[in-house]
Amino acid sequence: MELEKTLRMNHLFAFYRPLLTPKQQEYMELYYGDDYSLGEIAEDYSVSRQAIYDNIKRSEVILLDYEKKLRLVEEFEKRKVAVKALRQYAEEHYGEDSRLKELIDGINFDSMREE
Repeated sequence: MELEKTLRMNHLFAFYRPLLTPKQQEYMELYYGDDYSLGEIAEDYSVSRQAIYDNIKRSEVILLDYEKKLRLVEEFEKRKVAVKALRQYAEEHYGEDSRLKELIDGINFDSMREE
């Protein structure tokens, strides 16, 4: 369960990072991205462990709320599945069509989200 939550938060963070404050971004990056403990982050920033915990929990709520309202991650995942199915269909039925393969490969999902 904890791994699933970490993966989910990292995915949400990749999309909505610019909407968080710089401090929220730093704490989330350290906690979820770099696997720092609350104590390590608190020590680095000379604040209490509780302050870090509260900030991260608040950031999680914000990220989940953005996704609930905007659904960017959900739509991104749907598009990835659709393109995968399209690629498979094209390979099965139009295997020799190099232009079609080029067009499908040109769909760049990384540009659809903030890195």
